[in-house]
Formats: sequence, C-alpha cells, structure tokens
Amino acid sequence: MNIFIDTEFTDFQGPELISIGLVSDNDQKFYGERNDYTRDNCSTFVKEVVLPQLGKRPTCIFSKSGLREALQAWLMQFANEGVIICFDFGGDWQLFCDLLDYKIPTWITSMNVFPVIDDLLVERFFMENDVANHHALHDAMANRFACDRSET
Repeated sequence: MNIFIDTEFTDFQGPELISIGLVSDNDQKFYGERNDYTRDNCSTFVKEVVLPQLGKRPTCIFSKSGLREALQAWLMQFANEGVIICFDFGGDWQLFCDLLDYKIPTWITSMNVFPVIDDLLVERFFMENDVANHHALHDAMANRFACDRSET
C-alpha cells in the first residue's frame, strides 16, 4: 500500500513538526497538528502561509505524544498489507521517523517519489479541489494525484 505523506514544520534550520498529512492509495486519510511546537522557531513564511491554515479541525490537534499515538493507531490498519511511505522531500520522512520516535514497524518502508511527481498535475489538483497548498493533508493528496504509479 502506498501512503503519501507531507509535513509542515517550523523552519529548515532545526525543523520541528507542526502538522502531518497522509493519504493512502485507497483514500484513507490521516491529519494531525501539534499544539506544542515552538512557535518562535517558525520562519516568516510558515507564520504567514502555514499557521493561518491550522486549528480548523479541533479533533486533529494533539501534543507530540498524542499525535504519535493517533498516527500509530491509524497506521495499524495497514499492518497486514505492508506500507510504502511516499515522500517528495527527505525532511518529511525524517519528521515522520522522529514523530514515531524512530520505532518504524518492519512492514513500513519509504520511497522518494519526487522524480515521478508531475508538477502540472499538482497545480491542477489544487485548482480543481479549491484547496490551499502548504497544508500537510492537501499536499499529500496532491502528490498522490500527481504521482506516476508506473514508477512506484
């Protein structure tokens, strides 16, 4: 099972996870935001573009440990299938691993799909679905839409 991931984080220098979105090939979705990241460490871009999109789903707001538990529970539905976490930026995989405290189940592997993401299809996804980019779940869904499956 391919699961596409995206994260939003504070800054490229010492990134701290803010939010994470995942969407599977069969359209199962997970989205979570942290309420305990260090806001002062956010770049200007994150403060202006990412943070205004947060807080719209109160049931998706967690502490880091709460987010870890929610993600682990969600991932368990795929344990018998095997999972490939598909990312377009290595930092997403690193933040995923950090969130899981580097205890990645043996049935989860990863793949960088950046080379097989069609940028025009990503833009088409955002326009057709009238959603903003730089939102972890929207970006994960756009990547799933725009990924050439013959390459995964």
